[in-house]
Amino acid sequence: MAFLRILILFTLLSFAFSLENSNSHILPRPLIIEYPENIETQFKEFDEEVRLHCTSWRFAVESNNLSPWKTIPVECANYVKDYMMGRAYKIDVERVSKEAGIYAKTVELGGDGKDVWVFDVDDTLLSNLPYYVEHGYGLERFDSVEFSKWVEKATAPALEASLKLYKEVLGLGFKVFLLTGRNEKQEGATVKNLNDAGFKNWDKLILRTSDDHGKLATIYKSEKRNEMQSTDAHGKIMQLFYPRQLDFSHKETE
Repeated sequence: MAFLRILILFTLLSFAFSLENSNSHILPRPLIIEYPENIETQFKEFDEEVRLHCTSWRFAVESNNLSPWKTIPVECANYVKDYMMGRAYKIDVERVSKEAGIYAKTVELGGDGKDVWVFDVDDTLLSNLPYYVEHGYGLERFDSVEFSKWVEKATAPALEASLKLYKEVLGLGFKVFLLTGRNEKQEGATVKNLNDAGFKNWDKLILRTSDDHGKLATIYKSEKRNEMQSTDAHGKIMQLFYPRQLDFSHKETE
């Protein structure tokens, strides 16, 4: 009986191997993924839609038509990165600086030392782009503690077009005031950074005092400009404004 069982087992094994050998020339069926014929067009249309959306958002920021924002839209991360790291950002800054320089040459100075040109510091004279490269180009919410550490390093580079304009304005005979939302504790680092970057010989550096703590940037700077007009300058002062999207920090208390 045992012999019969062994014989049946060998017979079954032989039959199984013969079937495998007979089909050994058949290759596994390849996996084929078929995309819709218009998939490339759909991708292009989606990219264009994102680009239009992000351009619209940027324009709203530049024109101050956007309510206070904490971060850039997630879908605009690459758009903002490409803008800031490409030629467009540099061209925009150069254009604003050039037009400001042309205007400065048309101003008839009073000759009494009260013709004042006001510059902001962050992202007008000094670029904070290296900081924001490390913080997602605005995808991360602004962290005042981390930004203060960056300020204390005093390594922000100059915006070259701004440095050129700065020297032109000084050469024309304007008094130069620097108005910044940085606080008085950061004065040493700010002065060092400005000097190292090539900005020298300004007449006044205005920083936040304890009385200014918590004020919105628009209120704080408006108050300081009013003070200038009443004590240091003629009825009109000149101030350089860059497109708002250059200010990644979007700090309401800047």
